[in-house]
Amino acid sequence: MAEKEEDKKEIEVKSEDFFSSVLSVIGKTTDDQVTEALKESKLTISVAESITGGLISARLTTVPGSSEFFVGGIVCYSNLAKVTEVSVSPGLISKKGAVSKEVAIAMAEGVKKRLKTDIGLAVTGVAGPIPLPPQPVGKVFIALAGENETDWKELNLKGERGEIRDKAAQAALGLLWLYLGGEDIVYKGKKE
Repeated sequence: MAEKEEDKKEIEVKSEDFFSSVLSVIGKTTDDQVTEALKESKLTISVAESITGGLISARLTTVPGSSEFFVGGIVCYSNLAKVTEVSVSPGLISKKGAVSKEVAIAMAEGVKKRLKTDIGLAVTGVAGPIPLPPQPVGKVFIALAGENETDWKELNLKGERGEIRDKAAQAALGLLWLYLGGEDIVYKGKKE
């Protein structure tokens, strides 16, 4: 069933305010709430993970019944895997770098297309301890390919390697939460 025009709303969170906005609601938001929102939306999701190495997929599948919405996750840690598994152009990686908004967007759109889901969620970044010039440790890009658009966010995270990976996974789930109409955030609309 087609969405009514009044049901369509944009994600109204500026990039610089994104992480603080997510943190303000995510303390009250559990993985159970995110997965419940996915169940209620009747939308399917697939995930392409680089920096997080499967953390997002693991969190989305901790609750019983996650097969209702979670189709699959691809850990594409290497550039080769990004190309072969989620169809990121080698030229794009060469031109923009593996840690870039363009590659995050291509990963999200690629996994969505490959696994034929309503939502594709992707994350790429530098966990450290060594930077990946020109990107410093903590630079992360997340992207969500939705039904009509792809949104992305750039983050500069602090902490040790494990902390950065956990924060990147949390931020990706936060972007998903916002897309699904999480608490105090505009709603994007449900599929009927």
